Amino acid sequence: MSKHLLIVGGGVIGLSIAYYARRKGHMVTVVERNGRERDMASLGNAGMVVPSHLTQLATPANVRFGLRNLLNPESPFYIRPRLDAGLISWGLKFMQSATADRIERAAPVFRDLSMLSRRLYVELAAECDNDFGLQQKGLFELCNTDEGLHEEVHFAEYANKLGVPAEKLTPEEVRKLDPGVTFDIAGAVYFPMDCHLSPAQFVAGLAQRLEADGVEIRYDAQLSGWRRVDGRVDGAIVTDAQGTHTLQADEYVIAGGTWSDKIAHELGFALPLQGGKGYSMTLPQPRETPAICSLLMEARVAVTPMLGGLRVGGTMEIAGLDESIDPRRVRGIIKSFCKYYGAFRHEDFTGVPVWRGLRPVSPDGLPYIGRVGRYANLSVAAGHAMLGLSLGPVTGMLMSEIISGEQLSVDLTMLAPGRFD
Repeated sequence: MSKHLLIVGGGVIGLSIAYYARRKGHMVTVVERNGRERDMASLGNAGMVVPSHLTQLATPANVRFGLRNLLNPESPFYIRPRLDAGLISWGLKFMQSATADRIERAAPVFRDLSMLSRRLYVELAAECDNDFGLQQKGLFELCNTDEGLHEEVHFAEYANKLGVPAEKLTPEEVRKLDPGVTFDIAGAVYFPMDCHLSPAQFVAGLAQRLEADGVEIRYDAQLSGWRRVDGRVDGAIVTDAQGTHTLQADEYVIAGGTWSDKIAHELGFALPLQGGKGYSMTLPQPRETPAICSLLMEARVAVTPMLGGLRVGGTMEIAGLDESIDPRRVRGIIKSFCKYYGAFRHEDFTGVPVWRGLRPVSPDGLPYIGRVGRYANLSVAAGHAMLGLSLGPVTGMLMSEIISGEQLSVDLTMLAPGRFD
């Protein structure tokens, strides 16, 4: 049965939901608080599709790393200390989630989500002549220390057991796969199933196709309230250039990224989220252009060839909704990048614009996908942290199955929006 779906949020998650819901015959309205030429967390990211990502953000290693670097402003994972009840509550939940049992249970979920999303990206590329530049060339996890390489080889063995192919490479084998690039490394792990693409082209093309297919996208539309009746959402109150309106639908989805917790609060339920700020710079004419994207493991920096240039990004800075740029963290990214790619110099980045975006981070690093218990017609798709682009299509498909009352393609028990109640 066809329904009318209203999605709050026009980022990669919201648009992906709109796409798969429209394919099932539903009417769709998307409400986006920013303009058509907007910035958002999806656009400046590394553009990676990563079946290799099998662990949640909340791990004992990350807890130790965060505490050890609490006072280091250049640290790739940094929680800015501040007296904020939401941050304190989030931090306690983060530490409680960092258990071996939870990590073990989360890994197959990440695998299933990522593998299915990769398949959907391949299908989307075939449908639109690959106008977003999907490259199925794999990913290097580059290590410049023997200790780091040992850890990643151990992880590769674990990935192989879960059915995600991975192999250890010597520096010479890395150079053979990606010749013409000067690597300064101890070795690497190669994940052949990983991919990369242009996030900006993907989002723009998807929005264009949606509007051509009858999806209404309302830009510069601020959500200012809700109407609720008998355990159901009865309307979203939206203010735009034409005034204030109540938009009604059969089903509603919160897909507002980092701002989803505030939207949830207005509906009377908790959705623990913190903004995880990341930075990136795109060199338009790099000294060398790798063919394969990379993660610099000790530095936690991502490197992706994109549109003829080279995007370098990183950091996870838990700093609320602060969108300012900290030059010390930018310096940390550049310094780390040059240690792995020996041909580059710090001055290569002089004058290159710095992008920043806020990733929506749940306390355990798992997204929220599913129905909200107290409302019969409300769902959430948020909290994807660094994996919003990677998991966009599969999130869209799963939400379309939820809206349509169909059997789910992936078990979403661990992703329930109410799991921290």
